[in-house]
Amino acid sequence: MATEARGIQPRLTAFDTTMVVVSLVIGIGIFRAPQVVATAAGSTTVFFAAWTLGGLVSLIGALTFAEIGSRVPRAGGYYRVVADCYHPALAFMLNWAQAIMQGAGAAGVAFIGAEYLVPLLFSPGARTAASVPITALALMLVLLALNCLGIRAGARTQNVLSLAKIAMILGLAAAAFWPGVGAAAAGPARAAPLPGSPWAALWAASIAVFYTYGGYQNTMNLGGDVREAQKNLPRAVTAGMAIVVALYLLINLAYQRILGTAGIAGSTLVAAELARAIFGPVGENVVCLAIFLSAAGFVNATILQVPRSYYAMAEDHTLPAAFLRVDPHSQVQAFGLVFFGATMLLPAFLLGSFEKLLNYVMFTDSLTLVVVASTVFVLRRRAAADDEARPYRMPGYPVLPAIFALCLLGVSLHVLLAQPRLALAGGAVLLAGYPLFLLARRLVRAT
Repeated sequence: MATEARGIQPRLTAFDTTMVVVSLVIGIGIFRAPQVVATAAGSTTVFFAAWTLGGLVSLIGALTFAEIGSRVPRAGGYYRVVADCYHPALAFMLNWAQAIMQGAGAAGVAFIGAEYLVPLLFSPGARTAASVPITALALMLVLLALNCLGIRAGARTQNVLSLAKIAMILGLAAAAFWPGVGAAAAGPARAAPLPGSPWAALWAASIAVFYTYGGYQNTMNLGGDVREAQKNLPRAVTAGMAIVVALYLLINLAYQRILGTAGIAGSTLVAAELARAIFGPVGENVVCLAIFLSAAGFVNATILQVPRSYYAMAEDHTLPAAFLRVDPHSQVQAFGLVFFGATMLLPAFLLGSFEKLLNYVMFTDSLTLVVVASTVFVLRRRAAADDEARPYRMPGYPVLPAIFALCLLGVSLHVLLAQPRLALAGGAVLLAGYPLFLLARRLVRAT
């Protein structure tokens, strides 16, 4: 295969890849989004219905991308499959928009993580306005340096950070249900007025839920790095998402038991509020440290996978050949890492509030997911003759991937109607990729 011939060799195990999936999905969202979901849901029933619906749809998405990944187990598979099934221009546009959002998004998560670490590192008198930016910059540089040591070093870092996330969520949930720990005082079932009807509330609440469950699809970019990818990539994606869905439902049950739905709606950082309610100020500090580690895990997982999409774009001559350079021993894509590192340095200027970021990301991200997910129909048709030799075929085809695509189209439509300016801004970024594609290809061919 062209990928292997150029130097990328599989080094990641199924466990490594599963941990990448977990960290790509569990970032800061589960510690921030429940407040948005509870406010939109307006009731305990709708709150849990939204998390359950989002989990089911995301599991369907995981199955869909597991099959796509097993059929296109190549570096930068998220780009490669669209280029092969449709056109390199469309693939470039989608990945251009993803690169803009993922670089800024990773930096934004680093800044949020730094906000929770700074109070633990510096006394109130020692903090300055530069404390958070410097801490965030240090986090990004350390993670970039670790990934420069090699794909295995990055994977080992990822495993530690992912396991820390899982332990934190399990620990908080266990503490909330520990005998003798008081539940939230009985209060009104509704956290906020329902926007029209329970069905409208469910859909509005699901937007933030889908955002919180997103990220697993980017594991496709590591297809060339996974050992026995046709077998292990589907296993990792489905196992990783099963872990995430179980953890999300468990921690939300803990939030609701201790804080109540109205309490969740009133808590910007729900995990810290939960820890404070159970353990007091010391517990809050521990959770703040854990949230920082969770943020670090997300940033590291993003650093691992995004440069591989640059590799695939360079294979199609839409990026310079420098992005194809891979160290044969460490599997480090040095130029790609440096380039992605540069895209993480302007987050404070690119990101607004969490809610605005959520709507901006969800419009373009949902449309991108629909396009990439639809390639499963093209791949099935092309490979009909040798499907028996394939190690993985998703169940429920073609109904389940069609349901997944329709749900994501509904998300984009909701954002377009609710936040037209943000949706149009996201659409403009996506469309700007086409002239950039033509320019990039012309420049590369001229060299």
